[in-house]
Amino acid sequence: MTLTAHAATRTHVGHVRRRNEDAAYAGTHLFAVADGLGGHPAGDVAAQTVIDVLRPCDRPADAADLPHLLGGAIHTAGGTLREAITADPTLTGMGTTLVALMWSGATAVVANVGDSRAYLLPAHATPGTPLRRLTEDHTYRNLIADADAVPNLPARIARFLDGRPEGRSPDLTTHTLYPGDRFLLCSDGLTEAVPGKLLTEALRAPADPPQIADHLITLALDHGGPDNVTVIVIDMKPAS
Repeated sequence: MTLTAHAATRTHVGHVRRRNEDAAYAGTHLFAVADGLGGHPAGDVAAQTVIDVLRPCDRPADAADLPHLLGGAIHTAGGTLREAITADPTLTGMGTTLVALMWSGATAVVANVGDSRAYLLPAHATPGTPLRRLTEDHTYRNLIADADAVPNLPARIARFLDGRPEGRSPDLTTHTLYPGDRFLLCSDGLTEAVPGKLLTEALRAPADPPQIADHLITLALDHGGPDNVTVIVIDMKPAS
């Protein structure tokens, strides 16, 4: 069966931040959310730079080539950040997280660096079917063995894109697509504010991606909106 992706993206600065340092792209074969690092210079520049480098991946491709194409584009994005910092030293220290989904046929590849996330509500999910989180946050607590025994372990993210090659590679996972699958890509402005139960309820709603995306933004704002929040909701449907 031939599939098509129906998607909607929404973003909001939130109630606390002065500027929105998230960037997103929702195309036909590629979807991505980048969250510029708060407290660092030019987070918005880093996020938009990475999105701009990934944008050419939004094209048909052989399913077997997806990991190479998406992983290679992320590697290129890191190099582009490095070149930008070299050209303008005031950008030194900028960085961004990234979560992206690229698909072809019945295959999707999800990439992530940092703590932006991807979720899947599987096709024909029953009321008891859990929302599947497809990514792991790259925090010190998740990446260090026996983290509970390490005193004063920072809660901040340990891996992100900032132009340095070491330790900046993404996690890449492959997933089989089915008609009716619903994906969510989001910055941590959503997941840090909204309880998981409400996320699950929102994604289960019998509504189209624009309505779901609007509702998710409203939930984040209703729960304080402490950070920029960006969401992309993607429904996989049979091609008409």
